[in-house]
Amino acid sequence: MFQSIAEIIFDSSYLILITAIGILILKKATENAFRIFGLMSLILVLGDSFHLIPRIIALATDGLENHTEELGFGTFIASISMTLFYVLLYHFAVKRYRLNHKLTIWIYGLAIVRIILCFFPQNQWQSENPPIEWAIYRNIPFAILGILMMVLFYHQSRLHKDKNFKNMWLAIFLSFAFYLPVVLFANQFPIIGTLMIPKTIAYIWMILMGWKALRI
Repeated sequence: MFQSIAEIIFDSSYLILITAIGILILKKATENAFRIFGLMSLILVLGDSFHLIPRIIALATDGLENHTEELGFGTFIASISMTLFYVLLYHFAVKRYRLNHKLTIWIYGLAIVRIILCFFPQNQWQSENPPIEWAIYRNIPFAILGILMMVLFYHQSRLHKDKNFKNMWLAIFLSFAFYLPVVLFANQFPIIGTLMIPKTIAYIWMILMGWKALRI
């Protein structure tokens, strides 16, 4: 019971916090880079809400096992929104560091492949035990996309002496480090699913970097 209440509080707080920060960034932004960052924040939280709101309702009522279809559909939507999040984060980097778009074809190619794979019925999103093989397939291009973003922010933040985003690469790394074990092992070992909490904290850290940079 305590675990359910704690998760409800955490998930609700996350949705409210990132929604508020995303709106504030959009209202305060005076340049395209931060408008992209604000939009990116809202797309992230909108996608996550499709999974987290049914989860909150399930935890507060009759349990997760009775909401398999809603949770599966929410995971599908969140998978797409996370992909769009990184595409927009890339465009934020392009604007902030005045890049020449060399990586654009790779970023879009990987994102499109990831999204197409998410639509395959073989994913069985609404099943109690979706196949691990398809979880791996759809996350291969996503992981490569994440690696490209890590390298991009590590290199550019140091090249431009950008203290505000010098740890963006680390936040991206942590988000994947906590997310991928859940994809691979959560079905066999449900306790691993708790890694989604630090994964979410890594995303919060990313958004707070943008909010802090905008306020300076």
